[in-house]
Amino acid sequence: MSYVKALKCRECGHEYPKQPTHVCEFCFGPLEVVYDYEGIKKILTKELIGSRGPNMWRYKELLPIDNDPTVGKQVGFTPLRRASRLARLLGVSELYIKNDAVNYPTLSFKDRVVSVALSKAKEFGFKVVACASTGNLANSVAANAAAADLESFVFVPYDLEATKILGTMIYGTNLIGIHGTYDEVNRLCSEIAGKYKWAFVNINMRPYYAEGSKSMGYEIVEQLGWNTPKHVVVPMASGSLLTKIDKSFQEFHKIGLLKTNEAKIYGAQATGCSPISTAVKNNWDIFKPVKPNTIAKSLAIGNPADGFYAAKTVHQTGGWCEDVSDEEVIAGIRVLAETEGIFAETAGGVTVGVAKKLIEQGRIPKNESIVLCITGNGLKTQEAVRLGKPPVIKPSLTEFDALVKDKIK
Repeated sequence: MSYVKALKCRECGHEYPKQPTHVCEFCFGPLEVVYDYEGIKKILTKELIGSRGPNMWRYKELLPIDNDPTVGKQVGFTPLRRASRLARLLGVSELYIKNDAVNYPTLSFKDRVVSVALSKAKEFGFKVVACASTGNLANSVAANAAAADLESFVFVPYDLEATKILGTMIYGTNLIGIHGTYDEVNRLCSEIAGKYKWAFVNINMRPYYAEGSKSMGYEIVEQLGWNTPKHVVVPMASGSLLTKIDKSFQEFHKIGLLKTNEAKIYGAQATGCSPISTAVKNNWDIFKPVKPNTIAKSLAIGNPADGFYAAKTVHQTGGWCEDVSDEEVIAGIRVLAETEGIFAETAGGVTVGVAKKLIEQGRIPKNESIVLCITGNGLKTQEAVRLGKPPVIKPSLTEFDALVKDKIK
């Protein structure tokens, strides 16, 4: 049974029936899914959720599909683990990592949104799915479309990381590189979507697609014993993930699964592509689009679709935004790996680096609970971290002794 009532414009409030569309025809505002929360409240309990399998669909009443999922049935319920060593390094008492770097099947949070979008696309009867991507979405659409017997077209900036290109092509998709930035790729895809009538997950399917991100927030609450953390640091590309994590907390509170919701949400960007962070720090009402110049290519969206709403969410929850240099991104990747054994992609380095800044600034107190959202695996962006070559010795104990004499305590 579906609890989706309609699509609704986030600006003027005009409602639309459930259909593959994403823009209000009256004011051109973005559309969002509206649910029957009273109906959901009557059925969705902690006990019911706990009786279901360890995947994102344990919260299916709050996701926008009409029937059981047909794509990505094993996606989600990734680890939320206490990060004690990193906490000591940052000087905080209670730190957690929400680790979507091990999400199934393509090692990023994008498997959440794609599972919803493709399940919904099949309900609408689409045979071809597509996307514009900075990398992780490309991997996920290609993989999940292959498993779902859907033809797929994936459009990416031509200079994407080689590992993400390989991690997309391997699934037999129609991968097309575009000479231009992600924003230029996205504009082209809007034209293609209008002509070819495919299910573009982040265009005409966007209202449904974006809802999949809420599952990360639901899981955080459940894994913290049905509590929100005091502070959540989220990487921002389009800004959608940040807004949906906040929405997930609000929804759980609305239907009675949370007694209180006091979480402050913080946005993390790379300085080389920081339109949302810059707007928040300067107290601007709107952000200024930029041309990306950063190694954090998965976050390199210069004109973010949800930038306005992300900044609004940050302000409303009492959070903040920060950004970090490429050098700080690399340092963040390394410190997370060296302290917690988690190899994150560049977006993870952004999140860790920004968290460090916010703690040092005193914006995040050191004695309150903090969750860092790690959204992708470092195996996808290996070229961003150059560590040189390991030492090479002969198969000789003498040479080994000489090598480690200053390292063994």
